[in-house]
Amino acid sequence: MRYLPVLASVAALLATSGVAVASPAKIPVRVVLVTTFELGKDSGDIPGEFQNWVEKLPLSEELPAPGSYHEVLRYNPDLHVIGIVTGEGPAHMASAMTGLVLDPRFDLRKAYFILAGIGGIDPEFGSVGSAVWAPRVINGGLAHLIDPREIPSGWSDGFVPVQGDRPDLEPVPPLHSQWGDMGYTLNPGLVNWAYELTRSVELPDASSLQANRVRYKGFPKAQTPPAVMVGDTLSSETFWVGARMNRWAERWVKYWTENTGTFATTAEEDIAFMQALSAQAKAGRVDINRVLILRTASNYDMPPPTETAASLLKEEANETGFSGFVPSLDSAWRVGSVVVKELALHWEKYENETPENK
Repeated sequence: MRYLPVLASVAALLATSGVAVASPAKIPVRVVLVTTFELGKDSGDIPGEFQNWVEKLPLSEELPAPGSYHEVLRYNPDLHVIGIVTGEGPAHMASAMTGLVLDPRFDLRKAYFILAGIGGIDPEFGSVGSAVWAPRVINGGLAHLIDPREIPSGWSDGFVPVQGDRPDLEPVPPLHSQWGDMGYTLNPGLVNWAYELTRSVELPDASSLQANRVRYKGFPKAQTPPAVMVGDTLSSETFWVGARMNRWAERWVKYWTENTGTFATTAEEDIAFMQALSAQAKAGRVDINRVLILRTASNYDMPPPTETAASLLKEEANETGFSGFVPSLDSAWRVGSVVVKELALHWEKYENETPENK
């Protein structure tokens, strides 16, 4: 039996006997590994985002987390890495991260947070199976929306900034401007460090990926083998699909980053991830400069030129139907684990200073 369950049992016994005891020591955490879903069990069956980490890091110890989505956390006592499954969608993510940070068992003020999840990719940016570090997160869920059948002529789409009356409103509305509800910039030095550390990692190039990308004629970046890259993620609870929605996503990222960002990947939870951690950072419970987001591409967000959005939706109606589902899970582990292990194994270097300051 490991020391953590033993300490907990002793503390509980003393407390029920009426003996005064000091607060138990905090469980040491160097890295928090964040995933959003698992399929079935944490190991030994069809994998979700969590399974590779549980089996290969490994995350061998279970810590009870009653009231949370997954009901347990997993821990590696040698590396001091904790893993969490938050549940899919922004509500689950915000709840899970807030609950974790407020859990009295942990002191996370120096911990690094790494969200490693799958997502869609813009075929104008890269190919399925690729791993993309996000320098920025843009909110794709907060907007005014006019039905496409009613938008004025001359508008590119029906999405309008909140507080706005047209898609290209300038200046950017102040209440929901960049680095508030609509966008976050991650620590640029840390993102670049993670990218440089992992840029040469070999990613799986399954036959399913090769067959899929051949269909994307006219999209040269979609036809390249999987690679480690850097690009912005657009976070929206709606699983949108299609060429027109893709054009909106590219425009929306440009708009909220004042033409400095590049749309790369789609995701659900990333804006809530940043919102929750930013709020806790204001209270001094976490360091927002120690946060990374890695999205690995399980599918393209639009169909190849000869197909329709509806046909792609039918083809990939559930996550396990994505052409790059298993390779993207593998990519998340291969790339993310390099960073997790570097931080955890060389804690003396990174405990008090983030890597970009070395």
